[in-house]
Amino acid sequence: MATTRLYTRTGDRGETGLAGGHRVAKDSPRIRAYGTLDEVGALLGWVEAELPEPLADLRAVVHRLEHELFVAQSELARAPHLPVPEHRIEARHVTALEGEIDRLSDAVGPLKSFVLERGSRPASALHMARTVARRAERELWALHRIEPVRPELLVWINRLSDLLFAGALYANHRLGVAEEPPNYSV
Repeated sequence: MATTRLYTRTGDRGETGLAGGHRVAKDSPRIRAYGTLDEVGALLGWVEAELPEPLADLRAVVHRLEHELFVAQSELARAPHLPVPEHRIEARHVTALEGEIDRLSDAVGPLKSFVLERGSRPASALHMARTVARRAERELWALHRIEPVRPELLVWINRLSDLLFAGALYANHRLGVAEEPPNYSV
């Protein structure tokens, strides 16, 4: 039985291929942007594994986000001269994120201060994913400054990190773990 090799050797000289055959440097802004989204996806896999049964509703949201990340990555993995793919991040994805942010925030109640990125294991994992999502947003904006990125994708990545923050607060709330504000007098 033949197996598919996981290596191609085509990137051994510091370049990688985009959809459509165009080759770019492995450290180009485009590769950094979708590579950071890949990191977010890996973290969301960890988050999903950390979510206990009382957070099954949040697990479903995280699972959907893992799929959306692949949609975003597939768009970024295309050479910029190619048409936008049929499956792409759209306004409806942003609206869905905003709906989830509102739902989770309503369950927790108003936040009265900044909070430490801690608490339950699921909340801590969500905070980690949030910080990497913020880095992905910075990478997308860096790419946008040299190659236009569709506005829907830029708004979506901003809402993604907001949702991960709301999810961390929600996880702590549902698991009975109190948030801790920073102590500025240390």
